Amino acid sequence: MDNQYNEVFPSFNPLNPEFATGERIIDFFSSHFSFHSFNKHNNNSLVFWSCQLDSLALSFLENHTHAFIIINISIKNNVATSIAHVHICDKPVVKTLHHTVNISSTKAKLFTIRCGINQAINFISIHKIIVVTDSIHTVKKIFESSLHLFQIHSVVILQELCKFFLTHQENSIKFWECPSHYNWLLYKVVDNESKSFNPVSLFLYKSS
Repeated sequence: MDNQYNEVFPSFNPLNPEFATGERIIDFFSSHFSFHSFNKHNNNSLVFWSCQLDSLALSFLENHTHAFIIINISIKNNVATSIAHVHICDKPVVKTLHHTVNISSTKAKLFTIRCGINQAINFISIHKIIVVTDSIHTVKKIFESSLHLFQIHSVVILQELCKFFLTHQENSIKFWECPSHYNWLLYKVVDNESKSFNPVSLFLYKSS
């Protein structure tokens, strides 16, 4: 598995076509992406969701044209650790790891989503992508056309997805939510890794 470090996003252009009416990704590719949220109000939903994720992972990890991405971030002492694992054909092929100081959890999650998607679509054989995250509401911000603080990150993700959808008419991406308290096997591995980082030992400071 490759460990890759990623750089910051370019500046946001408020007139970017990704947010112009009639030019947005939802205007052309609405059938190419979907969101699947966990229903916490159903007593049996956790068991059902477990079966859904297991079935999804098994079907995707058996196909070389499918990529399965699990992302997670952890913030300790103002240091955000973001990790994305990309699985293809039942094995992890790429791991992105990034440490950033003084960043919000939303920005860190959007950055990690972008890194995972970017790594997956670099494999030209990939046509379908699943992204598993503990924060589906953050993912939905990517596709919102109204102004918000995180569009600087959203526009880069949208550009990557547009290229991916245009490459082949069958290309698609699905976002599935995995509750942070739920110990689903693949997600637990990423979650434990993000929380194992000790920022105190790496980011020393001086006091006067």
